[in-house]
Amino acid sequence: MLRGGETVLVALSGGADSVALTDVLAALAVSLSLRLHAVHVHHGLRGADADRDADFSRALAARLGLPFHLERVALPAPGERGSAWEGLEGEARRVRHAALVARATALGAGRIATGHTADDQAETVLMRLLQGAGPRGLGGIAPVRGAYVRPLLECRRAAIEAHLAARGLPWVEDATNRDPAFLRNRIRHDLLPFLAARWDADVVAALGRGAAVARALVDDLERVAETALDRLAAGDAAALVIDVPALRALPEDLAAEVLRRAALRISPRGPALRAAAERALRRLLAEPAPRRPVRLGRVRIERSGRRLRVGGPHAPAPVADRAWDVPGRLALPEIGRALEARELAAAPGYRPPRDPSVVVFDADCLPARLAVRARRAGDRFTPFGGPGVRRLKSFLIDAGVPRWERARVPLLEAGGEIVWVVGLRRGGAAPVTADTRRILEVTVREM
Repeated sequence: MLRGGETVLVALSGGADSVALTDVLAALAVSLSLRLHAVHVHHGLRGADADRDADFSRALAARLGLPFHLERVALPAPGERGSAWEGLEGEARRVRHAALVARATALGAGRIATGHTADDQAETVLMRLLQGAGPRGLGGIAPVRGAYVRPLLECRRAAIEAHLAARGLPWVEDATNRDPAFLRNRIRHDLLPFLAARWDADVVAALGRGAAVARALVDDLERVAETALDRLAAGDAAALVIDVPALRALPEDLAAEVLRRAALRISPRGPALRAAAERALRRLLAEPAPRRPVRLGRVRIERSGRRLRVGGPHAPAPVADRAWDVPGRLALPEIGRALEARELAAAPGYRPPRDPSVVVFDADCLPARLAVRARRAGDRFTPFGGPGVRRLKSFLIDAGVPRWERARVPLLEAGGEIVWVVGLRRGGAAPVTADTRRILEVTVREM
């Protein structure tokens, strides 16, 4: 958890667990060369009690000689709560973690230490078991996860309180920890004591061992999924594209984990991917696939045919409408490409190039000003050499263009008619014939 020499943020709520953690780390600070900072997050939910906890935490930090930081946070008002609302307890946890990460970043702290105990672990495992969690949920609280470390995770709460009594250190009790409205409190005060009395006095340790086994399984799954993702995905930090048949060839749980890892690569600090998100990921691999994108926080996942795209919260930018005086060059920076047009004198025996990135027209059959635009609903065009007028949407589907790329395919238009679906198919207008005197050659290139 700590190699020595780090700057460590200690989450100090004022409760027994966090007071013991702060005391222990302060005792180790000199020998481990730790730079400790105590941080108290004030949610503003409990009025005078919350102010009391903040004052107590400040005084304890001063007693231990630690810099103290008070972070005031606010939960969303009822009118601001969207579909991602996780309930009062979950939302408080979310804003608390955001505040701790922000303060750690500001201080250059590589670790955030929290006072979770073996009892917290047992409560978490039981709570998630009752909620129908899978192996990841049953893994409970990880000893180390990202910047977070839980040095007291194998310590019992009774041992912690005995330590504080021996050290003469007080702590504050949060009255909400006895409120039966919260599932965790019912597990803490009713279910765990019942299991300890009627089943196994060491039930907390047994649940901790089970959580460790589940975490080990999940760690193995994550490692295999990372390797599979590297093999199956193409793209960059902005978006990843994955071949669906190759993904579906994997075992179902592994395929879902590959998608989960892809989402975390795009948004490493995104929301926790809990049960509802896991179900959404699995739906993307089912038949028929969802027609609408699946949104997970700031991640947008969309499937089209054989491909699946994992990207940021917004669809890729479409081609903007432009007028284009030809010959000349027209940059299309939103898609990283450019069009170049040059005029040639027709020569006997001229043959059009057999390159999909180049098309030629009879220049005398086209206006001097062309247009470039993205597709629109109801677009139709006449493919060169084709059977007749086609719906552009059907053509793009048949050409294997995924849904998210269709608005990024430039359309070259002359006098209101689509004369080139750029890079894919020339329209039937202005063909080069034996009577052609001037040729307009148009090329699409990467910028």
